[in-house]
Amino acid sequence: MIRSLLIANRGEIAVRIIRTAKRMGLRTVAVYSEADRGAMHTTLADVAIPIGPAAARDSYLRADRIIGAADASGADAIHPGYGFLSEKTDLPLLCEQNGIVWVGPHVKAIGAMGSKIEARRLAVSAGVPVVPGYNGDDQNDRQLAAEAVRIGLPVMIKATAGGGGKGMRPVYAAEDLPASIMAARREAEAAFGDGRLLIEKLIVRSRHIEVQVLGDKHGRLIHLFERDCSIQRNNQKLIEEAPAPNLSEATRAALHHHAVKLAASIGYDSTGTMEFIVDAATEEFYFLEMNTRLQVEHTVTEEITGLDLVEWQLRIAAGEPLPFAQSDVRSEGHAIQARVTAERADQGFRPDIGKIALWSPPPGIRVDTGVGTGTMVELHYDSLLAKLIATGPDRPQALARLRGGLDHLTVLGPATNRAFLLDTIETPDFAKGRATTRLIADNWPGGWSYEPTALALAHRVAALVGWIAAQSRAQNTSPWSSLPGFRTLSKSGRTAVTHFSVACDGTAADITVTGGPREFAISDAHGTLTVDACIEGNSLTAVIDGASHRFPFAIDGRHIALRVQSIETLFEVRPKVEAALDTPARAGGTDDGSIISPMAGLVADIMVAVGDDVTAGQTVAVLESMKLFTDLKTTAGGRISRIVAAQGETVAARALIIVIEPAQAPKL
Repeated sequence: MIRSLLIANRGEIAVRIIRTAKRMGLRTVAVYSEADRGAMHTTLADVAIPIGPAAARDSYLRADRIIGAADASGADAIHPGYGFLSEKTDLPLLCEQNGIVWVGPHVKAIGAMGSKIEARRLAVSAGVPVVPGYNGDDQNDRQLAAEAVRIGLPVMIKATAGGGGKGMRPVYAAEDLPASIMAARREAEAAFGDGRLLIEKLIVRSRHIEVQVLGDKHGRLIHLFERDCSIQRNNQKLIEEAPAPNLSEATRAALHHHAVKLAASIGYDSTGTMEFIVDAATEEFYFLEMNTRLQVEHTVTEEITGLDLVEWQLRIAAGEPLPFAQSDVRSEGHAIQARVTAERADQGFRPDIGKIALWSPPPGIRVDTGVGTGTMVELHYDSLLAKLIATGPDRPQALARLRGGLDHLTVLGPATNRAFLLDTIETPDFAKGRATTRLIADNWPGGWSYEPTALALAHRVAALVGWIAAQSRAQNTSPWSSLPGFRTLSKSGRTAVTHFSVACDGTAADITVTGGPREFAISDAHGTLTVDACIEGNSLTAVIDGASHRFPFAIDGRHIALRVQSIETLFEVRPKVEAALDTPARAGGTDDGSIISPMAGLVADIMVAVGDDVTAGQTVAVLESMKLFTDLKTTAGGRISRIVAAQGETVAARALIIVIEPAQAPKL
């Protein structure tokens, strides 16, 4: 019997596990890195133990420190959550040695399925169809490239260890193979400590379908139906639903059968997920991998079955038999989950960080999260902030509730993908339940972006919020604490006119605000907008063209985090007089050859030296942020004149990394 549970994880999954454990009457123990001191999971647990520095490799990935925390707190069981150590044998082996219950499958199952190469071999032995590919022991880069050509492009290069889209690269052209193999290996080594790769044929128009399995330690093994996880960016899932829509009953039954058969072949005894790729046209399917842990998307399975999967993980780990058979489990209704992440979807889904200035979850919908107002989103961990899970008696009603939940969610501070998620569920393919893994590429081939009119309005509203807030400060505080450059009335009491520079992502707009105390005219390059507005709490209420709008905001000095229609981002609002006196060099510093960090992150690699000649499009550095790696490439040829940031150094967004002197044109 488990009495005290340590959760070897962080964020929303740690919170999720703590809540079930508390409902079951268990004492809960949280662990935290220096970056997570005071995080939500530490305040909800009965005990919280520090385990090291912010970097995951020095804290959450240290099995010895997890065991030390269990000993110090008196925990008799450890739940790994997902990610980190959940699919490695290190921690369960240490649990075994120290007499601690491991909340997960037996070690041999983790070892068998932890390597995608070994998992493919087991699937073939069990008669489960697999994607054509290469899973050999020869891991030489040239051998991998040759095998990719033999299989036939396009192919997917995949890390053999771990999941979550790390160490994966689709390749469509032979000339891209060397760089893609190198990048996938580097990311795999950083994420999992294992750089081995496999090559699989890439089925371009496919669906990603997975089957939830549940087994106990007494030989009973069942499935809990399937989920569709086809909506992905950077090989990571964004929207999942159960059951999978528009799937023939024959294919559905075959997927269930093969999932249980493969799990039974290794004596699986916990929650786990069998992942398949399904050809959207023919419904031919192939085994991809097994995740020997709880999945991020387990929530939709819980909603259609009524089972708490964390509870059953704990009961199975404690030795309880499953009290129900396959025929006892029913799938009822429909559930859809959307992952809200700290990312700039309009900039290729680059991660974003910063303090959450305002967090307001929607009512009437399940929200699994580990953040709130005041939470600092760090660059060291995954970008996931929250999961919105909508249910209904059928798919249209679940979809309508998800749309409403996303509409009413407000997250100010770091940018999120909320607007992108709304646009995604409105696409015809998703609305009809016929989405494939190509949905994003098909609908936004040039990349998703905000509506230009909404972005222009957001700049104007940011200026107005800054003006009204400064006016309020001028009336309620001393002149010494007011923001310089603002004036509520001009000489002789005439209406105030204030000129602003409103900046966002390195670009600035000149905006003039006239009027007050409620009627304003906002002018910029697009024209003049007349607004009747006032601030109520943390929102600006404005009447524009006869319609009333509410714009939530949060102010931190010159920075205003603001939501306007689909836009949620951070603006820097400064009086023009102040901006004119403060004209810093643009980010990147000196010339058009500079390599500038697109986001805050860790410099993972510097691939050139001072004096090296480089060509356009050459990768010269690699940036790591939120467990993802970004290649920094030159835009033109030249010579490296200065390297500003060192490998292993943490840099801010728009920080100068490398200076390149442009190539000189030949003299005639």
